[in-house]
Amino acid sequence: MTTPISESLEGRRALVTGGTKGAGAAISRRLTQSGATVLVTARSQPGDTEEKTFIAADLSTPEGAAHVAAEVDARMGGVDILVNTLGGSEAPAGGFAALGENDWARELNTNLLAAVRLDHALLPHMIAQGKGAIVHVTSIQRRMPLWNGTLAYAAAKAALTTYSKGLANEVASHGVRVNTVSPGFVQTSAADDLVARIAHDADITQEAALGRLMDSLGGIPLGRPNRPEEVAELVAFLVSDRASAIVGAEHVIDGGTTPTV
Repeated sequence: MTTPISESLEGRRALVTGGTKGAGAAISRRLTQSGATVLVTARSQPGDTEEKTFIAADLSTPEGAAHVAAEVDARMGGVDILVNTLGGSEAPAGGFAALGENDWARELNTNLLAAVRLDHALLPHMIAQGKGAIVHVTSIQRRMPLWNGTLAYAAAKAALTTYSKGLANEVASHGVRVNTVSPGFVQTSAADDLVARIAHDADITQEAALGRLMDSLGGIPLGRPNRPEEVAELVAFLVSDRASAIVGAEHVIDGGTTPTV
């Protein structure tokens, strides 16, 4: 009789970046529910996060990444699971001409190099122990860039996807699995605030504003955005033994937004 593959993460040490809001917070909760010991990192600590599980750092800087790596080593002696959820865009709208050197540097540091730096610091431990799982959260914008508002973000996420595939091929033979999760529109509190602003500015209902926002992304066949908990379920699967043969794969979760066959 074949032994069932356990979904438990009991005894495993995890770090989730951007783990205090949205999908990152949902991922942190889901991994904890599965038995993992989870540390989260972000720039600032929300009131509902315990000090013992939180590391304050700006991962868009080399110093921030080094601080997180040192704290992880001191508190847990390394990690078995690394989920790089950190991402976002602060660039101005207006297309390529509106983006200066500082805009590009900020977007690349946040959406690409933060993950690269933490991998560089934490992967050697995984390789030495002969096991580990890494998930980089990218975006469907790496295939469907919105040129007016998030061009640099989309380019950085595309680079993160390509980097992840190469890294996966390099470290798989050492027992470390690297995969990417590519969400579409996720209904976070920030997204809800955006919908509310659109509704107010256009003097329409929030339902109509949500529809307008989904239409701007090319439509969502499912008829609604992703929920953070749905993204968390996918990540929990990928870092568990249930996904032990999944390596270097991109997993799109977008309600059908991306037009692929």
